[in-house]
Amino acid sequence: MLENYLPILVFIVLGILFGVGPILLGYLLGPQKPDSEKNSPYECGFEAFEDARMKFDVRFYLVAILFIIFDLEIAFLFPWAIALDEIGSFGLFSMAIFLIILVVGFIYEWRKGALEWE
Repeated sequence: MLENYLPILVFIVLGILFGVGPILLGYLLGPQKPDSEKNSPYECGFEAFEDARMKFDVRFYLVAILFIIFDLEIAFLFPWAIALDEIGSFGLFSMAIFLIILVVGFIYEWRKGALEWE
């Protein structure tokens, strides 16, 4: 009975070794004294001037969420387009209803000004 679980145990141990091993090797073999260049600010090019926990405008999150929602909904079009011959007219009409709901939601967001940034 227990010999059936041996391969699972081996996979768990190997997974932990492959996941944690490189992190430990990097920590043990890597340099421990970063210089001033390594600790300097990057990407934006200037020193941070406020707390990292400052509040962001809620419109940023709204636009990001709207992008994710529409991006995921559009991702449903690719499998539908590939299988259109197999699903027939039922699939065509169901996707038409889906796209109508998507367009109505987009028009609603546009009218409410959720996509404008000022």
